[in-house]
Amino acid sequence: MTAPAARTHILTIGLEDYFQVGAFNRFVQKNQWYRFETRLEANTALALELLAKHQATATFFVLGWVAARFPDLLRRVTAAGHEVGVKGYYHRGLGEMTPAEFAADAIRARDAAEQATGRRVAGYRLADGWLGPDDLWALDVLAEAGFAYDSSLAPMHGRFAGQPFRRLVHPHHLGDRVLWEVPVSTAPLFGRTMPVAGGNYLRQLPGWVARRAARRWVAATTAPLVSYFHVWELDAGQPRLSVGGWATQLRHYRNLRGMAAKLDALLTEHRFVSAADFLGVRTTRPSDGRATDHAINLGDTSTATPLPPHLLDTHLPPKAADADGPRVPVSLVVPVFNEEETLPYLGNTLQRVRQHLAGRYDVRFVLVDDGSTDRTWDGLLARFRDRVGYDLVRHDANFGVAAAIMTGIKRAGTEVVCSMDCDCTYDPLELAHMIPLLTPGVDLVTASPYHPAGGVRNVPGWRLGLSKGAAWLYRRVLRTKLHTYTSCFRVYRRSSVAGYQLKHFRFLGVAELLGRVDLAGGGIVEYPAVLEVRMLGRSKMKTVRTILGHLRLMASLAWDRFRGRAGKPQRELVIKSMVDNLTADGGLLIRDQAARTPKSGPDVRKAVLPAKD
Repeated sequence: MTAPAARTHILTIGLEDYFQVGAFNRFVQKNQWYRFETRLEANTALALELLAKHQATATFFVLGWVAARFPDLLRRVTAAGHEVGVKGYYHRGLGEMTPAEFAADAIRARDAAEQATGRRVAGYRLADGWLGPDDLWALDVLAEAGFAYDSSLAPMHGRFAGQPFRRLVHPHHLGDRVLWEVPVSTAPLFGRTMPVAGGNYLRQLPGWVARRAARRWVAATTAPLVSYFHVWELDAGQPRLSVGGWATQLRHYRNLRGMAAKLDALLTEHRFVSAADFLGVRTTRPSDGRATDHAINLGDTSTATPLPPHLLDTHLPPKAADADGPRVPVSLVVPVFNEEETLPYLGNTLQRVRQHLAGRYDVRFVLVDDGSTDRTWDGLLARFRDRVGYDLVRHDANFGVAAAIMTGIKRAGTEVVCSMDCDCTYDPLELAHMIPLLTPGVDLVTASPYHPAGGVRNVPGWRLGLSKGAAWLYRRVLRTKLHTYTSCFRVYRRSSVAGYQLKHFRFLGVAELLGRVDLAGGGIVEYPAVLEVRMLGRSKMKTVRTILGHLRLMASLAWDRFRGRAGKPQRELVIKSMVDNLTADGGLLIRDQAARTPKSGPDVRKAVLPAKD
């Protein structure tokens, strides 16, 4: 038998970011990817360093979306002697696509990777899940599209039990075309068949178990050991998404710190090359740019296949149309409390908002730190202080989201003022549709996930039940009959709301402000929107206290409606506006609260940074 040291095996690596993975696929939508802080380049550098240490080569399977946005990264991979394959354009499973859509998606990804690298892309791997017995039609599609090989089979859990050849590298024939299948290596472990040296299985299993399983594979067969991992598995410091249950969290985050050592041991004991190198597939192009033939027929696919319209990037809301005259000035208020880890996500989102609305609106941002006790304020200064159009405002104590929104409204220098949550649970690009609804006679536009045309995604059922129950009760109390009364995602007419002094400054104040506008006879419009689960960090809402508070607020609003009161200012409950604390030249002033009651808490000191023109 050939000695293990003389054998060559196949190593493949998923080149995707931590938010594009299968564990979070149903939570993170592709139209949210731009918001996340990317760690692709640093993680890929770690993978390349590890491979160079062991003089190994590998196939990097990349999303077409990544190839289109990080072409320099792909060129660094190929310059280091590695192969680039594709795993579809977006991170989608086979069940999400028809055969025609699957073909178009694979070709689109290949075109993006070939344009980035200048090299022939020969290999494919399914991005989400593995091919089952009923999915083998996909191999015909890939062969017809001109791919040389596929690595989307993982014969485990009894699948393909009657076809043992599918555990090994084998050819798939379509007429005179040959597509080589490169399944990940599997073996019986603890009574189940699972990959012996790959990805989550390698990371979760004890090191000695994985090493012994790999040795048994090498001893039992002359076929190559096919191992795989993802670049994000080398990143123990990646942002921690708060979505999914304990199983999802365990699947993605467990043993990240030990993964590099396990891979180091595997690469020390076995010699790995890329799939193309093992199969003898040429991936270079001649000088005329046309795809070359190689040992396995690829067919002529040098001409990019046009995509059907439904596969284009149509998931973003339409941009605000260019205005005929001057752009309308708009302020966007974002309350922030203990959101240090969310700031990169927020920064990317706000940058896209400004670009999205630039045709019609001149957008300025008012970021209100509501007395954070972590390093949120330092993070705001570092990320936003030198950006044009950002005002940074700080409460020296935490008063709550409604107080922060009111501070931002009063701070804003525009008649149109929007507000949104820092966690971006509503898509702020929808402001392109919401702002135009602030027509004469309308004082407030509020987003509504419970509107028949709205929606929720991955939000816990108990939270939906409580929110819908509260909305049912508010409809009995207030004049304007809405489906949602508690959303922070809104558009305000500043002159209509800036004078209100709220009794409640936390989550209750959001509903109270809408209630005051309603009792005063103001116009309120509801816009159907989609509410997403929070991606990073944790909610600050105290559920039981908030429920009881809503009941008290409803009683107060009902009494005010009965008495015909709209909720005029109550001087002893006023938190003075940040704008009142500016010096004449717009500089910084720190000042005590002018008046308070024992219930309003300790003295509040407020700091304001002037806007950067």
